[in-house]
Amino acid sequence: MATIKVFAGSSNPELARNVCEQLDMPLGKAAITRQQSGEIHVSYEETLRNCDIFLVQSLSHPVNEHLVELLVMIDAAKRASAKSINIVMPYYGYARQERKSAPREPISAKMVADVLTTVGADRIITVDLHADPIQGFFKITVDHLTALNMIIGYLQGKKIVNPVVVSPDAGRATTAEKLASLLDCPFAIMIKNRPAHNQSKITHIIGEVNGMTPIIIEDLIDTGSTIVNVVEALKKRGAEDAFICATHGVFSENAIDRLNHPNIQEVVITDTIAINPDRPDKFIVLQMAPLLAQAIKIITEGGSIATLFKAE
Repeated sequence: MATIKVFAGSSNPELARNVCEQLDMPLGKAAITRQQSGEIHVSYEETLRNCDIFLVQSLSHPVNEHLVELLVMIDAAKRASAKSINIVMPYYGYARQERKSAPREPISAKMVADVLTTVGADRIITVDLHADPIQGFFKITVDHLTALNMIIGYLQGKKIVNPVVVSPDAGRATTAEKLASLLDCPFAIMIKNRPAHNQSKITHIIGEVNGMTPIIIEDLIDTGSTIVNVVEALKKRGAEDAFICATHGVFSENAIDRLNHPNIQEVVITDTIAINPDRPDKFIVLQMAPLLAQAIKIITEGGSIATLFKAE
């Protein structure tokens, strides 16, 4: 691992430090500053020549700031003669703009992939993309990991009575079905429409939920309004208080306050996005560093990434 170096962007430095702890190596030294004009400046404080470097940066809020910072880090590493530039991007921002849903709209997820590749990224390591086809937007290798096994392990330890896995929309049905199969419980699907961005309305529930404990599975939670709508709709149909599970806690606006709902038992997320430590006790944060560190070891030493996400 002598030629392997890990550097942190400013979006989630704690995660980068935890990854390095798992790898038993120091975090790389880099000075990331902002000039008075707002321009970002990056200076690596150690040699990168002929090194395989890993840049840890989630595209979380402020997403545009963190994206440009990452691009500057990539460019600086390329000009410093790094052997390979690997982007550890646990949360891929702009992933919800992966297709055109109306005329004259962008496909921003593809644009971000093009920019990262053009600037000089050689590989992307990410976790639970909003849509799997985003992997095909890249002309470089994409290692798409999942936090589902960690979530399953946590839920199995809770020994939830009479559980039912609930997909909040048809798009998450496959994940919900997989989770229900591994937990050996039924699953249900919510049917909703979206009158506008970050707005939703529940129209139907397919499946039995009366007297059962819902486990709602999502890839990310943004404002939390959709989750609260789902929980309240389930409650009206006789369900018990719910468990909410998601990989990415985006938590825009007052989402944490909104999710501190009396009918929500726990909100289980991972630390792909830095989470405010001053949060209610019902917010459970699972650590991604062991999974990411294993992925880095496999990439640098050889092996199969598939061993990291095959369900037991």
